[in-house]
Amino acid sequence: MGERVKDKVAIVIGAGSVGPGWGNGKAAAVLYAREGAKVMAVDVNISAAEETKAIIDSEGGECIVGQADVSRAEDVESIIKRTQEHFGCIDILHNNVGILSVGGAVELTEEAWDHEFSVNIKSMFLSCKYVLPVMESQGRGSIINISSTAAVRWYGVSYIAYSASKAAVGGITRTVALQYADKGIRCNSVLPGLINTPLVRNSLTSAYADGDVDEMMRIRDGQSPTGKMGTAWDVAHASLFLASDDAAYINGVELLVDGGFTARSA
Repeated sequence: MGERVKDKVAIVIGAGSVGPGWGNGKAAAVLYAREGAKVMAVDVNISAAEETKAIIDSEGGECIVGQADVSRAEDVESIIKRTQEHFGCIDILHNNVGILSVGGAVELTEEAWDHEFSVNIKSMFLSCKYVLPVMESQGRGSIINISSTAAVRWYGVSYIAYSASKAAVGGITRTVALQYADKGIRCNSVLPGLINTPLVRNSLTSAYADGDVDEMMRIRDGQSPTGKMGTAWDVAHASLFLASDDAAYINGVELLVDGGFTARSA
């Protein structure tokens, strides 16, 4: 156990995992707790959030859970209010929730496009909308938005709504970062590259090797300059750094966590 965010309060939106293993949000929630934070674990699937809480509880951490559709204002506002009432403050907002649909401009339905933007981007707008007044009243806060290197690079698979929505994360991050920089609030984003998570296995299998999961993993490992995909813990540790006081003068950045993929493809 460490103390990099000791006694801070962190809301992790998307703290569950869509399948067995470690997703980015689940790892972040557990890592924040291991480093001393009190955690509000939020997920649309309450069972997934409860699983994350159980891990934190078993390690002696402090965690409460909240079920929310974070594309709905009333759900987000309720989570922010409940966190503040329970813990007394909010120091960290970690926006991890995201979905992915395979398809280009022709193949993807309008409904899928709208849903993906609602979940991936509207959720960040709403969480910032309701948490920023709390952080401003405190004179402190750190917001971490999880984007993707798919916002800036082509990986060989068409997921136009995912790429476009993740590109929009940069605009949200920079706007919040500069508007609130003189109020003690920082906002940064993390751009994961090829990461081995349950979301990848659940959402991308159809786009690789006729649905062969093992072959998809082999291909994606081979795409990485390191010869291996990263893990959710790589993303979590980058997020922890940005959330902590170690990054006190870091604001408005897009931190690549991709093993060098973006550099090689420039």
